[in-house]
Amino acid sequence: MSEKAILRGALLAARRLLTPEDVRKTAAVLASAASAVPELAGARTVAAYVSVGREPGTHALLDTLRARGVRVLLPVLMADNDLDWAVFEGAEHLVPAGRGLLEPHGVRLGPRAVLDADVVLLPGLAVDERGMRLGRGGGSYDRVLARLASAGAHPALVVLLYDDEVVARVPEEPHDHPVDAVVTPAGARRFRPGTTPRVS
Repeated sequence: MSEKAILRGALLAARRLLTPEDVRKTAAVLASAASAVPELAGARTVAAYVSVGREPGTHALLDTLRARGVRVLLPVLMADNDLDWAVFEGAEHLVPAGRGLLEPHGVRLGPRAVLDADVVLLPGLAVDERGMRLGRGGGSYDRVLARLASAGAHPALVVLLYDDEVVARVPEEPHDHPVDAVVTPAGARRFRPGTTPRVS
């Protein structure tokens, strides 16, 4: 078993110990902490995602961003594991999709729609002191990050995590990209000083 697989297993086991109330309370704190991060406060378009299960909750943050007039893009998982995107128009417009996910019910904008984002919120299981992120291993966001890089797009990359998921080191591979910031209930931490939202 690889280093990444072992660490993923341990982190997912820790998340399974969280109660629905733990997740709900953390989501509210995360929404407040994330909203104060300059990258998000100044963004016009944010590519985000809908949290499921015991992931750090994004629902309150999605509502906050939309209420502020931010254009929020949400992913739509395609058959090949790549991501299409659609605009978030409220929780009532989210529909069940495969793998227990929720997706926006709306016009599909294509995989390149993410290039319009000032900030990309990335799901993850951990981030280390260098800003290296450990994802779930499905590869969908690796494709997103490669697409951004090949287009010369540089949105701020932000991960939402629980406090104990900021670790000393995560295993990395050549295709892995560092993120700009992590937001936990304890607050935000930047890994590339001076990062500012891309103005479109």
